[in-house]
This record gives sequence, C-alpha cells and structure tokens, in this order.
Amino acid sequence: MGVLSADVFARYCRIRGYNTIYICGTDEYGTATETKAMEENCSPKEICDKYYAIHKEVYNWFNISFDEFGRTSCPQQTEVCQEIFKKIFENNWLSENTMQQLYCDTCERFLADRLVEGTCPTPGCEYDSARGDQCEKCGKLLNPTELKNPRCKVCQKTPRIRDTDHLFLELPLLKDRLEKYITQMSVAGGWSQNAIQTTNSWLREGLKPRCITRDLKWGVPVPHEKYKDKVFYVWFDAPIGYVSITSCYTRDWEKWWKNPENVELYQFMGKDNVPFHTVMFPSTLLGTGENWTLMKTISVTEYLNYEAGKFSKSKGIGVFGNDVKDTEIPVEVWRYYLLTNRPEVSDTLFTWPDLQAKLNSELLNNLGNFINRVLSFIAKPAGQGYDSIIPSIPDDVSGDSHNLTKKLADKVAAYIDQYIEAMEKVVHPHLET
Repeated sequence: MGVLSADVFARYCRIRGYNTIYICGTDEYGTATETKAMEENCSPKEICDKYYAIHKEVYNWFNISFDEFGRTSCPQQTEVCQEIFKKIFENNWLSENTMQQLYCDTCERFLADRLVEGTCPTPGCEYDSARGDQCEKCGKLLNPTELKNPRCKVCQKTPRIRDTDHLFLELPLLKDRLEKYITQMSVAGGWSQNAIQTTNSWLREGLKPRCITRDLKWGVPVPHEKYKDKVFYVWFDAPIGYVSITSCYTRDWEKWWKNPENVELYQFMGKDNVPFHTVMFPSTLLGTGENWTLMKTISVTEYLNYEAGKFSKSKGIGVFGNDVKDTEIPVEVWRYYLLTNRPEVSDTLFTWPDLQAKLNSELLNNLGNFINRVLSFIAKPAGQGYDSIIPSIPDDVSGDSHNLTKKLADKVAAYIDQYIEAMEKVVHPHLET
C-alpha cells in the first residue's frame, strides 16, 4: 500500500509543478536474505538478483512511476552507510557491549535467530520446532538462548553460548535532539495519528541503546578494525538506502538530502515500520551533526487483511503482486480497488466479492456506462450525433441550450478543487488552503 500511495502522491506533485523525485528500492541485506539463500541453495546475491527482478516487474506492471528503483546491495550504499557511521562514531554516539549468542562450531559462525530451532521454554507448550525469535505454536517472542535443546538449522548440531562484542547507537544520549525534531515535525508535517501514537509509545517506554551490528557475512561491512568481520544491522543500513539510491539517480544527491531549507521529505509505509523511520533513522542522521533533510511527513496505513485473516506469504494466504497480473484483471482496476480500500485509520479487508462488486457497480455501471454513452453519442452520424468528431466550443455559451453543459463543467471543476484541497493538505498540512 505504501508504494501505491506514494505513487499517487508523486504523480500529483509532478502535475502541480513541484520538483519531485520518487525513490524506492529493495532492502537486500540481513538475516532473512541469508536464510532464504540457504533454503534455495544459492548465494545471497543470487537470491537478491532474483527477487529484485520480480519486484521490478511487478511495479512496472502496476505502473508505479519511480524516478529510481534501486537496491541496498549497490556500492553507493556501502559508501554512504560507512560515511554516516564514521560521523556518529567520531561524535561519540556509539557504545560497545558484550552479548551472548548461539555459536555453531561445525558451521563456524554465530547463528542468527532464524538459523536456530529448539524446544519452546514456555510451560505447557514445549513445541519442539520453535524458531530462535518466536514459537509458532504459542506465539511467544523468544531469544535464541532461551530455547531448550537448540540446534543449528544448517547442520542440525547443538550450538553453544558464546560472548560477542557489538556496537550500539546511544539513543538515550540523542533523546533531547530527537524529541525536539519529533515535536516540531509531527505537527508541521501532519503525521498520521498511528505514526504519532507508535512513536510516542517508544518514547514513553524509554529509549534504549540499539545494537547496530550483526555477526553476518551479507551486509555493509563495519569500517572498524575490531568489528571488521561484522556487518551493520539491517534497520541501521536499510533507511540509509533512500540516500544511496538517490545518489544512484543523481550526482547532485546532496542537493536533496542535505538541503532541509528547500527540500521536504515525505514517506509512506505500513505501521510496523514506523519506529525505524521516526526514531532510528532520524537519530542516525542527527548523530552525524550534519544538516540532513529529515522526514517532514509520514503517511502510515494500518493492515490490509485478506478474507478472514491476515496475508501470509509463507502460508500461501492472500494474493500477491507477482500473482496479480495472472488474474487478467486490468491494472487500473487493481489500483482503484486498493486505493479505495486503503486502511488509513483502521484495518480493512480484501475480499474477492468486494473487488467484484466495486468493479461492477462503481467502474462498469457508473463510470463505464457514462463514458460509453458519451462516446456512443459522439460516434453517431451527423444529425443524430457528431459523426465521431468532438465539436468546438462555441464563442457564445450564454444560451439556455448550454446550461446543462455549464452545470456539468462547474460540478467537475468543484470536484477537482476538492481533490486539490485534500492533496494540498498532505503537501502543506500546516497551512490553510
């Protein structure tokens, strides 16, 4: 929903003459990629190449008007991410701490959450295939070291607990700067209520140092001698992808990203991604001490559910982008239905009967019938219609015969004005239109 919502907004801004770029891309680093690559018996790069092509094909089919659709595994990402890290390191916003993780001696690696299985420690559950991050049976969130009888998913051997040092972003030290930004921008940018609530919840619970490094191979390498065998945590480097992908689009990327006096940043996403964009990413940029263009407006959707439950790709529940075009339903119908069903303030439901009803009643019967009647009338022979030639507007339209036309034109103009007013509230939420 975020990609489609942003596409509508970008198209509107271009039509209105605002200098606009629409940046997006695939987030390619992290545990999920390494795990998927193991499952498909290929390298992380091969798995990313495969799914990048799938995503790009789907977005092309959906007519998404990106100015640049990039990927976080590009060389520019490494360059920009490491430079940002060096700045916050020099400014003393990082700390070191020792964590306990499961280590597999056979595979000679620390095991990420998804590479561990074992028995759930929850009394009464004791499911023997609980993952390192969550038990699918009872739903409890877990740490890998809590599992009973843990085993490595790769070699099935028993891992051991081992200490490992990591770097942490000291969010508590950045609290005053972050809160000042949130207080000012949430009002000036007209943030969605769910974005404000989620962000305030994080602040109320108290900001904690957040680990920004991982014991993985696939990711942006940490440019520090002690941590040279580690990579950055995906939610540290992924938002920086907006910057690096912009640098792929233009050499003048700093005119967009280091120009807050003249550039405004709007972001669209689902509610589960909010804290990483309202807390983590701004804190990272603030920590550099540089004049970054921070997010002004965040537009957040609730969940779009499927039939009687939630979308789940792993369980095959729902309809997904790469399947949509095979339905032979025109892309315009999909765009219309998804936008009219956009979960702005509460969860909404995707159902096939509802899609069919909207197609038949709103698009075919109402809009389709109207257009068909007009075109059919124009196509009729002279005397009955206009012989397929749209007539010129008369110089004098003051006569009674033109009253209906004028009323229709006025009504259409009023609807356009309402649309512009609504969209301008997103562009300039703090101004009266």
